[in-house]
Amino acid sequence: MSTTSVNVVIAGGGTTGHISPMLAVADALKRRDPETAVVAVGTSSGMETRLVPLAGYELRTVDRVPMPRRPSGDLLKLPGRLIGAVRQARGILEEAQADVVFGVGGYVCTPIYLAARRMGIPVVVHEANVRAGLANRVGAAFAAKVGTAFAQTRLKGAQHVGMPMRRQIASLNRKAEQGRARESLGLEPDRATLIVTGGSSGAKSINTVIEQALPSLAAAGVQTLHITGRGKAVLGPDGALLEHEGYSQVEYVDGMEAAYAAADLLLCRSGAGTVCELAAVGLPAVFVPLPIGNGEQALNAAELVEAGGALLVKDSELNLDYLESTVIPLLNDRQALEKMSETARQHGLRDADERMAEMIVEAARA
Repeated sequence: MSTTSVNVVIAGGGTTGHISPMLAVADALKRRDPETAVVAVGTSSGMETRLVPLAGYELRTVDRVPMPRRPSGDLLKLPGRLIGAVRQARGILEEAQADVVFGVGGYVCTPIYLAARRMGIPVVVHEANVRAGLANRVGAAFAAKVGTAFAQTRLKGAQHVGMPMRRQIASLNRKAEQGRARESLGLEPDRATLIVTGGSSGAKSINTVIEQALPSLAAAGVQTLHITGRGKAVLGPDGALLEHEGYSQVEYVDGMEAAYAAADLLLCRSGAGTVCELAAVGLPAVFVPLPIGNGEQALNAAELVEAGGALLVKDSELNLDYLESTVIPLLNDRQALEKMSETARQHGLRDADERMAEMIVEAARA
């Protein structure tokens, strides 16, 4: 290992929830020492194939090895698939001359963690969710250091550091940037603003309710920017993009800091990254946890909701009545929004990228 810099292999992928914190830590490592060599490992089918090269990092891939949820033929194939993926991972670690491995979870991390352990390379793990995923439970069992986004997460040796996020979000001053952000998004500067998003893949249930609520939102003087998700555009009866007074829609926003600055209130899912970013910037939210899976999204939002920095409504209970009775009155209550904003910001952690970078370098040099 070099006396001045380290060779780091970062692993994770599939969704922005894994990729964004992984890249934020990579950027922090490069800020510490521009000579740090960073190689990212993902799969050939996840969003990392676009986002990692876009961020300026080399991407290598290994085969996906999903864990079957129930007995099947795939379960019999698991050992062979895992052995093959570990072999691929070992080749990448050898070629990169890795001094340390940093993983954020997902299918790709299990073979990377196992290969690193066999090779004697220290592993550093970051877990984004309150309920840790399988890959990070495996990695944490022998990791040199473990960081978590939430204090409630239970992993061996874990330190609560928060969620690594891009500097543009962690340092965002919403009040100072609001006018510029609204102009860039085509919004009116002085109108109550609701921004709606179901994440990068969209949320059909949220999209449907917003379509129903447009007359009520407009009548209350609210303007709505609807980030529908790729391929989830909301169409009118004529097959064209739905139009309504005070309403605009886009499928995707590059750089959510503009949306965060422009919004008075965000209606969204409660993925770990979203929850932590909204706390960091002090943006009030109405969370609609994903109704499938292991309930992790409701757990992610729980602390912020209990503190008063956000509201939570079940996906099955998000309807026109809820928007008219709860969301619209909140949008027109400046005092309540200010109180929620301050509460959220008090719960935000904004330096997790730097703290994880420090842990990675310490593990490599130990």
